[in-house]
Order: sequence, then C-alpha cells, then structure tokens
Amino acid sequence: MDIKDIVKEENLVYTKTKLMTDNILSYCPGCGHGTAHRIIMEVVDELGMQEDTIGVAPVGCSVLAYEFMNIDMIQAAHGRAPAVATGVKRTMPEKFVFTYQGDGDLAAIGTAETIHACNRGENITIFFINNGIYGMTGGQMAPTTLPGMRTSTSPYGRDLPSMGNPLKITELIAQLPGTYFVTRHAVHTPAAVRKAKRAIRKAIELQKENKGVTFVEIVSNCNSGWKMAPVKSNEWMVENMFPYYPMGDIKVDGELVEKK
Repeated sequence: MDIKDIVKEENLVYTKTKLMTDNILSYCPGCGHGTAHRIIMEVVDELGMQEDTIGVAPVGCSVLAYEFMNIDMIQAAHGRAPAVATGVKRTMPEKFVFTYQGDGDLAAIGTAETIHACNRGENITIFFINNGIYGMTGGQMAPTTLPGMRTSTSPYGRDLPSMGNPLKITELIAQLPGTYFVTRHAVHTPAAVRKAKRAIRKAIELQKENKGVTFVEIVSNCNSGWKMAPVKSNEWMVENMFPYYPMGDIKVDGELVEKK
C-alpha cells in the first residue's frame, strides 16, 4: 500500500455507506429526508442486515426512498404501508421490516392502518417524518400542521375552530398496548443526528426481540413548502415545531415516560 493511501485512511473521518445508492438526492436542498435516509441505512449497514432488511414506502416524498436505499423495497398505496409491512413480516418473520412514511401519509389517509398496526403490536418498525405539511403535492395543510400555520389550503393560517387541532399521532399511538418503543427526534444538527441514529439503532435491535411496534418520529423542515430558505426553516422548526412536538422518548420498554 502506498504511503499516501495509508495517510488517507488514517485521516478518514467519514465515508458514504454502501447502502445508499449513487443516485443524486432529488429532495429540496435543506430537506431532512436525505439525512434520515442516510442514518437509517448506516445503522442497517453497521448491523450487517442488508440482506435481511425490507423497507416499505408509500406515496409522498417518502416514496422516493427506493431510489436511494440499497435494500429490498416495496412501494405501498397511499397510507397503507403498515398493512403491507404487516403482511411482509408475518410471512417472513426473520426479516427486519420497516415503513418510511410522511405525516400526510401516516397521520391522514393512513391513520387507520397506523393505529391498528400499533394496537395489534405488529413486530415492525415505523419511521415517521413529520414536517407539518404535504410537501410533494403542493404544500397543503396536513393533520400535523401547527395552529396558525399558513399552507396552500390554509392561507390565513390553521384555524382551530374550523380546521381542528393538530394531531399528535406519536403521543396517540404511544398509548396503545402494542407499541414498545416510541420516540421523537430531529436531524437538523450533528448532535441531533447522533441522537436520532441511536434511537434508530435501538428501534431496529428491539424488533429482533419481538416486542411489538417500535416507532421513531423525526421532526423535519420543509423549506419549499414553508416558503423559507433552509437555514431559516430550521430556525423556524426549532422555535415553532419543537414546542408542540417535543424531542425525546415517549415510551420505553413498553412503559410511558413520565415528563418532569
């Protein structure tokens, strides 16, 4: 080996996991989806589970996952990813099966599938990207849109008397007996990415123990849907999304976490 190669290896800090394809990410610049993809695939790679992993992605920005994740992927109809994942896991219980869903998919058209899969305690992992808006289809109001938040279908802001309250779907499913580990994180800073990655690893490892649903929410920005520059959208997320959707564990080892 050439001395230059040795020096390069010693100074190597990071390299792309082989479980991310070489396709150029098509997400809007600054979007959290790409980072979420990467850390999920890093964990699968580090655990040596590429051949034993099956992902299910539905409609919305999440559907693009199969372009970038170098694993077996299945596309589900809008909102039906937990139902598809249920069938896959029951048929091949030895596989690690996960869904990758956005808030418009998981908490709107897929509410029934999400709640019933969680209530049954299906032995799957759900990765939930919450950016408070329908990102791919035009920036419409989602179930997770904040009070007063402007979207293409709530141009004057979400009005609670007429449009209802935002749905805290993660807290809701944490109440169900079939969920074992439920947590919420973000990927907007290196520190946040490290915490999210640890939670993802825990969710994956717990699936091996047949404990029921493991659920990781990642609160993300949607700078194009929010009409903001990437940096500004992250700042807005911290100031507005985090207070309504606080970071941290909600349910651990089948028990709800008491908030101090």
